Amino acid sequence: MTQNTGLDYLLDLHGQSVHREEGYWWKIEAWQVKPSSFIPHGIRYSLTLHDKYNQRVFGMDNAHAIKPPKKGKHTGRIVYDHMHRTPIDKGVPYEFISPEQLIRDFFLKIDEVIADRESRG
Repeated sequence: MTQNTGLDYLLDLHGQSVHREEGYWWKIEAWQVKPSSFIPHGIRYSLTLHDKYNQRVFGMDNAHAIKPPKKGKHTGRIVYDHMHRTPIDKGVPYEFISPEQLIRDFFLKIDEVIADRESRG
């Protein structure tokens, strides 16, 4: 997949939501913006997984800045690309590589989140 093909695919998913058999559903919002220091790749996005009660249980977005952990490569930087790993997680940095990688990471992670939540029953 080329950069433009991946971007086109991500943008085509904008507004899509899909309900899964387990009762979970996901939604993707993505649109192009003028690149900036906060969004150098020029893509605003919010990819979320919700449970049957409509609570977000996992998400990847760049809608707001987060405070990175005190240690690590993001120390002292304002980070916009991030993941919310649980309903109460304030966010951890996510390294945006490409639209294709974002989509791949999202779908891999939601399968993991659902499997983990279902195993805890």
